[in-house]
Amino acid sequence: MDILSATILLFLILDPLGNIPIFLTQLEKVENRFQVLARELLLALAILFLFLFFGKQMLDFLHLEQVSVSLAGAIILFIIALRMIFPASRQYGDEEEADEAPFLVPLAIPLVAGPSILATLILLASKHPEQFDILAIALFIAWLLSAIILFSATAMQKYLGKNGMIAIERLMGMILIAIAVQMFLDGIRAFLDSV
Repeated sequence: MDILSATILLFLILDPLGNIPIFLTQLEKVENRFQVLARELLLALAILFLFLFFGKQMLDFLHLEQVSVSLAGAIILFIIALRMIFPASRQYGDEEEADEAPFLVPLAIPLVAGPSILATLILLASKHPEQFDILAIALFIAWLLSAIILFSATAMQKYLGKNGMIAIERLMGMILIAIAVQMFLDGIRAFLDSV
């Protein structure tokens, strides 16, 4: 796997454009918005690298095979992509309006470091154990691009408008569906080869 394809895959799964409305809502009443956003993004990056480097050990500890993670990751990715294309009301928890800044939940987890990206990192690390350096670089670049988009969320929303943001998110969802189906087929193929 090369850096470009890994970066694109991880960037699409991180879905920064789809997260913009939720981030804006969560940070709306926070005074030091950029400091909180930076903290949450750094926490998410630490969690992502933890799963990249120790995900295989977690699989071994839980006695899970790579094929099961591949199929589970594909299913999760498919569901996330469907939600991007056919969004329901995206509510994370009750709309309790606290003036406190969010910490770890819901911005770092599950919005940035969500189940689909964590499953994908474990899958990539177990499939390509000799390419940790490439995966680490790709993860950092994808995270950095997501961070830039989330930091410029207010300006992007004003420039693109609501319909523009929806169109981009749905396009990304369609690409993710194709990736999820390919992951699922690869998992089935690997399972059939191991039987």
